[in-house]
Amino acid sequence: MRSDRVRIEDILDAAEKIGTRLADSFEGFYSDEMLQVWVIHYLQVIGEAARALSPSFREQHPSIPWQKTIALRNILIHEYFGIDMSQVWTMTREDLPRLVEELRKIRL
Repeated sequence: MRSDRVRIEDILDAAEKIGTRLADSFEGFYSDEMLQVWVIHYLQVIGEAARALSPSFREQHPSIPWQKTIALRNILIHEYFGIDMSQVWTMTREDLPRLVEELRKIRL
């Protein structure tokens, strides 16, 4: 079984991968289907890693929006054809950097 420390590293690695490829503008992101697939895949990885963290670890770090992160994964997997790319863009530009910042503070 993977430890919480490894799961946090999974999240940080996926976030870094998104950051290395993310377009500079929404138009660039929206016009690149492969980039959209790349970002969605790594957002799913982040959500899955968050879901697999121990409940006690998530409880110890209530400032991190675990439920929102896990819910995003569920939406991306189960509602694939209803995904709003402008929301995905906003998440990667605004929410993801905040998540990374919080996780770096508690890195095990």
